[in-house]
Amino acid sequence: MAKVFLQPIGAPLSARAPEAHRDTLNAQEGLLRERRATLRLGWGASYQDRTRARGKMTVWDRVEALADPGSAPLPIQTFVNWDERFGDAPGRTSPSAGVVTAFVQVHGRWVVCIANDNTVASGSWWPRTPEKIIRAQEIALRLKLPVVYLVDCSGLFLPEQGRSFPGKRGAGHIFAKNSELSAAGVPQLAGVFGDCIAGGGYMPIISDKVLMTESAYMVIAGAALIQGAKSQNLSSLDIGGADVHVHLSQCADERVPDDASAIERLRQEVALLGGPALAYYRFGAEPAPPIYDPDELLDVLPASPTEAYDVRQVIARLVDNSLFWEWCPHQGVEVCVGIARVDGLYVGIVANVQGLLPHPLEPNRKRPGGILYREGVAKVAAFSRACNDDGIPLLWLQDISGFDIGAEAERQGLLGYGSSLIYTNTTNQTPMLTVLLRKASGAGYYAMAGLPYEPFLQLATPATRLAVMEGKTLAMGAFHTKLNDRFEIASEDPEERAAITAGMRAVESRIEADMDPYKAAAQMDVDEIVAWSELRDTLCVAAQLCYQGIGHRRIKNPRIWSLHDLDLLLGAQDPMHLPKLPLLASSAEESVSLLSPKVGRITPLLQRGARCGPGQAVALLEVLGSRFALTLPEGVHGSIERWHIARQGEGRGYKGAVVELRAGASAPSAGSASAGGASGPGDGALGAGQEAVLAPTEGQFYRRAAPDQPPFVSEGQVIEPGAQIGLLEVMKFFHPLRYEGQRPMRALRYVAPDATPVEPGTPLLLLEEVPS
Repeated sequence: MAKVFLQPIGAPLSARAPEAHRDTLNAQEGLLRERRATLRLGWGASYQDRTRARGKMTVWDRVEALADPGSAPLPIQTFVNWDERFGDAPGRTSPSAGVVTAFVQVHGRWVVCIANDNTVASGSWWPRTPEKIIRAQEIALRLKLPVVYLVDCSGLFLPEQGRSFPGKRGAGHIFAKNSELSAAGVPQLAGVFGDCIAGGGYMPIISDKVLMTESAYMVIAGAALIQGAKSQNLSSLDIGGADVHVHLSQCADERVPDDASAIERLRQEVALLGGPALAYYRFGAEPAPPIYDPDELLDVLPASPTEAYDVRQVIARLVDNSLFWEWCPHQGVEVCVGIARVDGLYVGIVANVQGLLPHPLEPNRKRPGGILYREGVAKVAAFSRACNDDGIPLLWLQDISGFDIGAEAERQGLLGYGSSLIYTNTTNQTPMLTVLLRKASGAGYYAMAGLPYEPFLQLATPATRLAVMEGKTLAMGAFHTKLNDRFEIASEDPEERAAITAGMRAVESRIEADMDPYKAAAQMDVDEIVAWSELRDTLCVAAQLCYQGIGHRRIKNPRIWSLHDLDLLLGAQDPMHLPKLPLLASSAEESVSLLSPKVGRITPLLQRGARCGPGQAVALLEVLGSRFALTLPEGVHGSIERWHIARQGEGRGYKGAVVELRAGASAPSAGSASAGGASGPGDGALGAGQEAVLAPTEGQFYRRAAPDQPPFVSEGQVIEPGAQIGLLEVMKFFHPLRYEGQRPMRALRYVAPDATPVEPGTPLLLLEEVPS
């Protein structure tokens, strides 16, 4: 019987982040809380006081009274219409689009609460108010969560009716969603508290239970409109109060004296729905906090968006007991996927990995993380399909710059693999939750279950940057005809240079402003902005939302997960443990010609000049879908002189020429090291006792942290293993380069110029042995 074996993930932090680092992140969280507090007041304290003076509750009074004692509502889409004004100058604001949408726990069961803010134009519907209500209804429909409407709405905000009345997701679509929820058997309850005119009157009608307070009314048209149209002197209560709709029209079920009574009756009705299924789906486990404090996320995550970090340390501070089953860890290493428990409930996790990562086909090279390559895309697609088959909710932790680009990506068919992943995520039935930890860029944002692929919730953090590309990159693209091959201004004319510089800065500034998470939240590109310190608790609520109901989606017992089958079949495919085949050697005096032992497609693993010895893998061989590591035969060692393979995956027949080896060059020793994993520059021109730190991938090399800072290493300095020797900028991320040898070495000189592009294997720093 298959078991789920969760293993410890993460580690204690060796040190807290610098005070300036934490100050930056704390300031981001402080701003978030300050802005939330402002929005919570609606149009301000005076409007709240006026509402309470009339014997009515404010919207947040009602929402909090609906919640279980000690349970805090979890609002979503707080920042819709943030910083936007409507009408003539100075215009009016619509805080949170004049409606509160939140997950509220009532008698232990989560409900979706939709409550008009009666302090904002009497609960009117503004531009985006209908879309916000519809989004909350869609979440309820997807997860089969009961909906509670707290209705106090005077209809459309008429000066902006053209932006909220027509269109597919205009105000009328709210009533279509009422109908879909009813047809799907999702309970809907409504409390009518005040002015419910036009659409506000239609909104509660399809609910299973409609309650009205004595001061509430529901009308197709208010008294003022009727008096103007029919010259009748009537009040709105006369037209559509509780007397009419409870006792005559029967459009409402029950009348109650006041707001507090209505809230209590709604709570009683929710209690009749029965308890949630959470304990059943925990399969004997109990909720447990992470071993590592979630507050340490402020130390794990960099303040700068261009710095890398260890996403496994993030996961360790979000999941129960900091335990995780990482699935297929040796392939597609740019993504970390696996299973954990959150609040005792199983979730699948897909996370982007940052930093410089091993190249799967060329051990001497590395490539930047935060990008999707062929292997990672295939891994994520298989994992996503398996989680969908097993009924495991998926949590996507995005920090992505996009897909790989270039000739290699196109030859490998990355477009096709990406399409497979997008198809998978589009057709998934299991609930998906997406968290934009930091960067959400390009098509990678789509592939990692961005909002267009309908996660039931998409969360941002104060550090989220959502855009096709960064401002600096986009500015370069916009002005590319004015730049040289190094993306520097080509003109020598001072006035033209100044104009180009100003234009690029303006583009960059505008794009950077567009990437602000509050702007994304204002236009409903994310559902909510969540502080780092709130992320763990928010994920616990999200996990409960996925498992609350029964019978509406497939949830397998863990022992019959298809993930176990895939793990058995794929887990042994670690490239480091592929079956080995020795090359065939044809000796000559100064060189050895190595030949293919089988018919197949061959991909070189080492660059020209790399030294290698017996048993070392130098190429991959693919034969009818099976992969083998081609190794040097016994007694053969030397340096790569010439490959007979012109491109990756080139076909070779039996005994076809593969590579020429210069015989006699010593095999690499355990002490040799470089940033790229090789022992010297590409041509092997090193003196005795010397090594060179090589560039692990292409990028821009920097000797110093900033133009006004000294180099990381000075001439004659003795450096220890792990010492930083430079920075490599790849895809707008700065990666520290370190000396990875096993013994101290003395720096002779930098070989690569400062602030210059380098290719994989470019010598960066020349080292020599330290005399004993």
